[in-house]
Amino acid sequence: MKIFIGSDHAGVDLKSAVIKHYEGKFEFEDKGTFSHDSVDYPDFAHAVAESVLNNADSLGILICGTGNGMAITANKHAGIRAALCWAPEIAALAKQHNNANIVVLPARFISTENALLTLQAYFDTEFEGGRHQRRIDKINL
Repeated sequence: MKIFIGSDHAGVDLKSAVIKHYEGKFEFEDKGTFSHDSVDYPDFAHAVAESVLNNADSLGILICGTGNGMAITANKHAGIRAALCWAPEIAALAKQHNNANIVVLPARFISTENALLTLQAYFDTEFEGGRHQRRIDKINL
């Protein structure tokens, strides 16, 4: 599976840890940033969201300080369901009920260990469909 990943300067260390942890399990395409120099998070959120939309069966991971900016930006793209996740249970429900195609992590509020557990819960969970699909179909105007 291909995963597009991006972060701002606040998330660059967690992004590196995620890529290293899942090396060999997933194919990653890193959309940046690659340093701690201040950058504008929307640039990376748009890049990941567009890549997920243009590549069937791919997923995305976005990381910034709180996760809010990345989630807000990514969700501007019709067809993206970016979920801000800080615990395994939240991530599992984001996949099970919302079929989230991008997981957003709040680097300043989550440990690396918890981030990896959160992502694993997301990867291990299947979309339930049924009534949840009906609700998802009502998202885009």
